[in-house]
Amino acid sequence: MSKRYTVIGLTAALLLMLSLSVSAQFKAQNLGGGMGFGQTYGYVDGEWTSDPGLTLRAFLRRSLSDRFEGELSAGIFSRLKDEDFETRLSPIDARLLFRLFANQTWSPYIYAGGGAVYYDIKTAPTTNRAKNYTSKGWVPYIPFGLGMQFRLDDVTSFEVSGGYNMTFTDDLNAIQQDADDNFLSVVAGLTMAGFNWNADPDGDGLTNRQEKELGTDMNNPDSDGDGLTDGEEVMKYQTNPMMADTDGDGLNDGEEVNQYKTNPAKADTDGDGLNDKEEAVTYNTDPLKADTDGDGLSDKDELMTYKSDPLKKDMDGDGLSDGEEVLTTKTDFAKKDTDGDGLNDGDEVNKHKTDPLKADTDGGSVDDGKEVARGTNPLDKKDDVVLEVKAGAAIVLEGVVFASGKADITAESAQRLEKAYNTMVAYPNMVVEIRGYTDNTGNRNANMSLSNRRAIAVKQHLMSKGIDGARIQAKGYGPDNPIADNSTPEGRQKNRRIEFHVVSQ
Repeated sequence: MSKRYTVIGLTAALLLMLSLSVSAQFKAQNLGGGMGFGQTYGYVDGEWTSDPGLTLRAFLRRSLSDRFEGELSAGIFSRLKDEDFETRLSPIDARLLFRLFANQTWSPYIYAGGGAVYYDIKTAPTTNRAKNYTSKGWVPYIPFGLGMQFRLDDVTSFEVSGGYNMTFTDDLNAIQQDADDNFLSVVAGLTMAGFNWNADPDGDGLTNRQEKELGTDMNNPDSDGDGLTDGEEVMKYQTNPMMADTDGDGLNDGEEVNQYKTNPAKADTDGDGLNDKEEAVTYNTDPLKADTDGDGLSDKDELMTYKSDPLKKDMDGDGLSDGEEVLTTKTDFAKKDTDGDGLNDGDEVNKHKTDPLKADTDGGSVDDGKEVARGTNPLDKKDDVVLEVKAGAAIVLEGVVFASGKADITAESAQRLEKAYNTMVAYPNMVVEIRGYTDNTGNRNANMSLSNRRAIAVKQHLMSKGIDGARIQAKGYGPDNPIADNSTPEGRQKNRRIEFHVVSQ
């Protein structure tokens, strides 16, 4: 057997043994291999051969990195052919491939390498043949070119490559001139890539092995179509990559993470009793805050229990939050003035310290609002009773009596004057005239003087309790302006009186 066939036989046996061993190491070593058929065109003595020669090439390939791969290849059968010569070639080489890019369906690459080719001239030309040419032997050569792979399935691809092969001999056609002989090879075939369980073909951050264990799609980065990659779901958010809505709250995992910032693994992120979709879509509350409006009531309690507005802190605008009204003051959060006394609940609690649930906090018969309006103390029932005053009207202060011929305020009269005092307090801008009167018995001048002293005594009494004297005029009118008949004891008694006359309010 000739040397050429010996080399071919050894090469084929080597490739067969390697391919058999690859099947056992495919996954672990990430090896692949393939075979292609094509044609070879010689470029000899500055011209291309006219007849293409058949070529058969086999190779083994291994990944070195994301972009680079190493390859060992052998031409099992190749030939150069022209009108006057035929040469058999058996190239063996090592190549480095660089992938320009790769996607789900195809990947282009370029390659370059070095090796040796065994040539055997079967038919030499009859003319121009060199006298000292070598008809067979090994010579070094450099292959370089480009190729394209088209994915058929996880382990198989269709591959087309073409490259130029530079040899270091001028003997391939038995004609020796100044330039070395070279050849061009174009090959198409199938490449079997060992399935790489550590690869991530869909770029989702999970290896093929992890995706197989999880049941996700190795070629789809988002198996459940929720907007998150399978890797993000498993490693970052702890969601189910096979379920678009892991927590079943009505929002898919991608919406929760990217739009609402909620926890895709927890149906009720803020723990307020409403799921995230109800908050985000139905009620427009904040799914990240249990109490959206900050009123002290959870969103669910507002909606389901109290029927208040979870987006409005103070629903009735009374100055108390809904939570304060429900939990602390027990007032009606939907009613500004719960007890209907004319004061809103916030003013009662914070300003006047009255009971917002009682219209008359002090129980003195006058509502809190009326007391505040007139200036009396809604927490003191003693000041509730006042004179019913009207500008220009005179009011007889019943029960204010004096000893005969005296102008001293008795204890009984002081008690009766409390009503006048309360009235002055209730109406802080009111100006009055205290009028003293007598009956018509006795000396007129004496009666005028006595009535004036008594009016002054009433004024001084009110001033002693804190009423500004500038608000009180005092004057005696003696027997003038009687209100009863002086001819009877009863009538004279009525005429001996103190009147409370409103000058201005």
